[in-house]
Amino acid sequence: MERCFNLNVFITGASGGLGRALAVECAKRGYNLFLTDVDEDGLSSIKRGLERRFNVTAATCVSDLTSPQSVDEMLAILDKHKLRFDMLLNIAGLDFEGSFIKREREEVVKIATVNNAATLRITHAILSRRKHGSRFFIVFVSSLASMFPIPLKAAYAASKRFILDFSTSLNQELKPLNASVLTLCPGGLATTPEVVKSIEAQGLWGGLTTNPLELVACRTLDKALKGSCIYIPGLLNRVLSLIGKAIPRQWVAALLYKRWSNAQKQWLNLPKTIL
Repeated sequence: MERCFNLNVFITGASGGLGRALAVECAKRGYNLFLTDVDEDGLSSIKRGLERRFNVTAATCVSDLTSPQSVDEMLAILDKHKLRFDMLLNIAGLDFEGSFIKREREEVVKIATVNNAATLRITHAILSRRKHGSRFFIVFVSSLASMFPIPLKAAYAASKRFILDFSTSLNQELKPLNASVLTLCPGGLATTPEVVKSIEAQGLWGGLTTNPLELVACRTLDKALKGSCIYIPGLLNRVLSLIGKAIPRQWVAALLYKRWSNAQKQWLNLPKTIL
């Protein structure tokens, strides 16, 4: 476990599964936290738990990162209290399962709004509020899905590919500013009951590509502090990412369509015509 004390860490999506796990891991290390999410009850719950268990400072702000006005209101609070940060953990994200054409238009647009536009907005804002004169760290959450074209998760996989390419490029841009960017590309993470059902529906492969949430959180912070560029949890997932590069993408898409079609019909319990 890498130890850096007195870090101020900004976490988006802090009340969700991965966001909560990273907040707990940061608190274990004694970091000061600023947590944001759209879930007010979730934020209140994690703030109480962290301060009670770890005796750390955990400030919270309910904010909709897809709304420029909501973000500006949160930034005004940061500026009022002259808060500056050593680390940004971009965890907020959104996923939908199923056919693109069967989803409502605004549902699929929202994937890009949350996963991409909101991430760009908050990253730009917090970079200008980093502590000057010290190292700055950013973590983006992409996905193993970013390595492949995935039918029935097309918008999600594409949004995560955007994150992978953007964060890799940004890492180079920020090196002269003494900042580093880590891209987390996990396979399965049991973050919610719905995700657990999805993993179970994939059978053996779902279990093999899933990694313990707490372990991923710990190693993510360790790798970020070491200045690593990318972290793919699990040996099998790393092998799969390499295999995916060697096979024509249209073949990968066809294989994954068959796999996801079967898994989603089982998970969603929908008739074939819906998928």
